[in-house]
Amino acid sequence: MKILLLGAHGQLGRSLAPLLASFGELQALSRAELDLGNLAALRRVLQTERPQLVVNAAAYTAVEQAEREPARAFALNAEAPAVLAEEAAALGAWLLHYSTDYVFDGRLGRPYRETDACAPLNVYGHSKLSGEQAIAAAGGQHLILRTSWLYSRHGDNFLLTMQRLLRQRAEVRVVADQFGNPTSCAALAAVSAALVARIAAGNPGPGGLYHASCSGAASWYDLAQAIAADLRGHGETCAHLLPIAAAEYPSAVARPADSRLDCSALARDWAVTLPDWRTALAACLAGPA
Repeated sequence: MKILLLGAHGQLGRSLAPLLASFGELQALSRAELDLGNLAALRRVLQTERPQLVVNAAAYTAVEQAEREPARAFALNAEAPAVLAEEAAALGAWLLHYSTDYVFDGRLGRPYRETDACAPLNVYGHSKLSGEQAIAAAGGQHLILRTSWLYSRHGDNFLLTMQRLLRQRAEVRVVADQFGNPTSCAALAAVSAALVARIAAGNPGPGGLYHASCSGAASWYDLAQAIAADLRGHGETCAHLLPIAAAEYPSAVARPADSRLDCSALARDWAVTLPDWRTALAACLAGPA
């Protein structure tokens, strides 16, 4: 199988690349090698390389900056996926794309299913939802995996930020009234590889939209506590963690208060599940830097 991976140097792309390479010929392109904002170049790459599977791990993920750069956010999160979906459909190729829990407003009161109404609160969420809709409209074979609260040992994410703050400060204030499913890039990549294995074997489940996050709910404060416990377990001195309300955290961007995802459809249709978030976090922290 010939696979094109976009966003190869991002935190998810770095976890995906070694797993995807086992399925055949992998072309892994970073943002520096292919800017998704250049739609003409994007079309040329697909038309020239003619992959059988396109994996889009690239995205505009700076939630606050997206409010100041909506055109750039929509270019990368909506227009580029639309081109990928159109070209993949023309080739008869599969497209595996990643979306976000931020397509929801967090007011439902239970974990969101794929069929629940979307109501994004910010530009980032709107741009990702537009990307989902464009992929579906293209009519090709696709999988869209909505995930949440991604972290890894690389890049810019909550895990690395919290480790730094816990080591540097005497006190760290963390939001305790926003809930979701913390998900490690390694766990999401492993499930993605299991899905690709079924596609490569000619035994895929139904295409479409699925939720794919680690199981178990947590607040940002819960996640911070688990990170601090790991540091203390390695003999490090940590800052005192203080739980606060989201209203006390200065931010110009509205975020969903409860964006937990129900991932039962993926387990039902594709027979794959992600581990509990605490198990995934422990594996990430125990792995190589």
